[in-house]
Amino acid sequence: MTDGLLCLFQAGRGIVLKAVILAGGTGTRLRPLTGLFNKHMLPVGRYPMIHYSIAKLQEAGITEIMLITGRSSAGLFITYLGSGSEFGVAMTYRIQEEAGGIAQALDLARPFINESEKFVLLLGDNLFEDSLTGFVRQFEEQEQGAMVLLKQVEDARRYGVPTFGDDGKTIRVITEKPEQPATNYSVTGIYFYDSSAFGMIGQLTPSGRGELEITDLNNAYARQGNLSYAVLGGWWADAGTFDSLHEASGRMLMPSDGKMSEGSDTGEPR
Repeated sequence: MTDGLLCLFQAGRGIVLKAVILAGGTGTRLRPLTGLFNKHMLPVGRYPMIHYSIAKLQEAGITEIMLITGRSSAGLFITYLGSGSEFGVAMTYRIQEEAGGIAQALDLARPFINESEKFVLLLGDNLFEDSLTGFVRQFEEQEQGAMVLLKQVEDARRYGVPTFGDDGKTIRVITEKPEQPATNYSVTGIYFYDSSAFGMIGQLTPSGRGELEITDLNNAYARQGNLSYAVLGGWWADAGTFDSLHEASGRMLMPSDGKMSEGSDTGEPR
């Protein structure tokens, strides 16, 4: 990323320059591979899975990134990503000592996000074709609140499913794995928040499995009328199973002219 373009980003109001990537979890559906490696370091196409999250953020001009993972995996990410300079970004690392849910992991980024800043949250096992650039611009124009990215799916019962508001621009509620989905859209692991997210996380109560759920955070925004959405047009995969990992690897190996933006010599296969 050139200095001039960085200045252009910083000159605006509500500009998104930071991101949080969650790369923890036990990867139970990918055992025995995840008995040896954190799933986000498993190969997908030519690169480890985590590579693509970094590439998508850097392409969109988001250069300050915090990666949150478990203690046993931190060394793997630091070895591969280092300071981030090779990828045109600046990396910060934080350890989640024990599983407590996605929202609890996000709360570890509280010191990283300044008051009034907006940021992106990516689940590191979400792989996708679309550029984030347009979605970042859309969220920058949103005065406050949160935005989630959706994808049309064949069987929405496997996912968090939105019910849309009457205005057609917001989400009224997200229901996890409903028997009778209100729509055929899935909430992906790509989220945009303002800094009020951390105060709202502090008001969440643990779910039945004892974790702070990201859906509860999103629904807190929805109750305020401040949860908007956008829809991915290209392919998307939650690479948490062998089938989805194989599918994503095949897509990433397909010929493409996609590259990382200026500032990195690391390619971005699509």
